[in-house]
Amino acid sequence: MTASDTVIAVDTDNTAQAAGCHAGEDVMRDAASKAGKSAQLEQYDKDYPKGPHDQPQSMCPAFGSLRVGLRMRRTATVLSGSACCVYGLTFTSHFYGAKRTVGYVPFDSESLVTGKLFEDIREAVHELANPDEYDAVVVINLCVPTASGVPLDLLPKEINGVRIIGIDVPGFGVPTHAEAKDVLAGAMLGYARKEIQAGPVARPASLDTENSEPTVAMVGEIFPVDAITIGRMLQPLGLKAGPVIPTREWRELYAALDCSAVAMLHPFYAATAREFKAAGRPLLGSAPVGVEGTRDWLANLGNVLNLPQKQIDAAINAQLSAIRGVLEANPIDARITLSGYEGSELIVARLLIESGANVRYVGTACAKSDWSAHDCEWLESHGVSVKFRASLEDDLHAMDTFEPDIAIGTTPVVQHAKELSIPSLYFTNLISARPLMGVAGAGSLAEVINTALAGKERFQTMESFFAGVGSGTKSGIWTPQIIERHGMGEAS
Repeated sequence: MTASDTVIAVDTDNTAQAAGCHAGEDVMRDAASKAGKSAQLEQYDKDYPKGPHDQPQSMCPAFGSLRVGLRMRRTATVLSGSACCVYGLTFTSHFYGAKRTVGYVPFDSESLVTGKLFEDIREAVHELANPDEYDAVVVINLCVPTASGVPLDLLPKEINGVRIIGIDVPGFGVPTHAEAKDVLAGAMLGYARKEIQAGPVARPASLDTENSEPTVAMVGEIFPVDAITIGRMLQPLGLKAGPVIPTREWRELYAALDCSAVAMLHPFYAATAREFKAAGRPLLGSAPVGVEGTRDWLANLGNVLNLPQKQIDAAINAQLSAIRGVLEANPIDARITLSGYEGSELIVARLLIESGANVRYVGTACAKSDWSAHDCEWLESHGVSVKFRASLEDDLHAMDTFEPDIAIGTTPVVQHAKELSIPSLYFTNLISARPLMGVAGAGSLAEVINTALAGKERFQTMESFFAGVGSGTKSGIWTPQIIERHGMGEAS
C-alpha cells in the first residue's frame, strides 16, 4: 500500500470539528461514538473509571502518552490534533526536558471531514519509517481527530520493519495524563507480546545471558535509584530487577514480558496489567516503602512466587533494620495534607507516616484499583482520609479543614497554601521525583519537607508586610480620576 492509495472519508454529520475543542465533553464523546470509536471509549471507561469527580483538573491527558514516546530511544512520536493543543503539548514536553522532535500532522475542516487528514497521517508515517533511525512510530490522536473518527487502526502495522502504533488519547476519554502513559505503554506491550507469539524476537541489549535468575518487572515511572534499590532487595530471594515499564527502548518490552512477576508500583496502569495477565504473569500491588511497606511487599512477592518462608524472612530481615535506622535519624514532625496527579500519592503518604508525619488527607487524581487497595486500607487504618479522583476543590477543602503545617500538592494547591502563609511543596517536581523505595527512599523526603517547614516564620513576615495587597481596593492602580469615577479605592 502506498501513501495515497485510498482516502478514508469521515461522516460530516458526526464530526465535532465545527465547534472544535470547545464543543464540550458530551458532544465530543457522542461524535466519537457515532464515528466508530465507541468500543475504544468503553474500554477506557473500564480501565480508567471516573467519579466521583469525572475529570480532575490537571494538564492535558495526552501529555502522558507523548512523554512515554519521547523518552524512548529510536521512537518517533507524531501528534494529530488542533494546533493550539499541539503547541501546548510540545511546549510542556520540552519544559520537562524532552530532547526529541515532536511530529505534527496539521489539518483544517476540509481535510478532516473528507478523510484527507488520515491520508496525510499515513503519508507521514511512510516518510518516517526508516529502520536505520527508528524501531517504532507512534501516532497520537487528540480530541478533535478522535471525535471525528480518524481511524488510526487502519494504518499499516509495520513499514520497512518499523512498527506503527496509533492510539486515541482524547481528554473526554482518558481522565489524567498519568493514565495516558498507560495507554501507550499498554499498546506497546501488546504489540511486543504479539511479536513474541509470532516467533523469535531480537535479544534485549541489556539481557545477561550468563545470569538466568528470574526477574521482576516494575511498572511506573519511578526514580532511577529505586530500580537499583529494588534490585538489591531481590537478591536474597534469588531474583533480580527486570525492566521498568514504560521502557526506554523497544527490546526491553520483550525482557519485561519474560519476567516471573510484575510489581505494579504505580497502580493505575490498567492496560499494561491486562497485557501482563494475557502473558500469564502474576501481578502484585503496593511498593517497598518504609518498614511496613517493605516487609509486606517482600512477603507478598515471595508468596506469589511460592518461595521458601525462610528465604523470604531472610530478605525481609536484610532490609528492615537499615530502613528503620534511617527513618529514626530523619524524622518529620508535621501535620500534612498531600495531593497530586502522578498516581504515586498513596505510597508517598505511607513513607511520610512512617517518618513520623501526621498525614490527614491524601488526594489522587487517579482512580482506585486492585493494586492501590492495600495502600488505601493501610492509610485509612492510620486515620488518613483518602480521596480517589480528587478534584481541586477536594484538595483545597482538605487544606482548609485540617490546617496543615505543610501542604503538598499541585500548582493551584501550592498557590492557595502560600496565600494562607502555609509552607507548601509541589508534588510533581519536589516530592515524586525522589527515591522512595527501601533504604534510599527512607530519608529522601525529610530534608526537603523540614527545610520548607523552617520557612514558616518567613511566610508570616511576608504576609504581614504585604497585608491586603492584591485584593479588594488594594488591587490595581487607583488614580484620583478612577476614584472619582467609581467612588472607591485609594489614590496612589
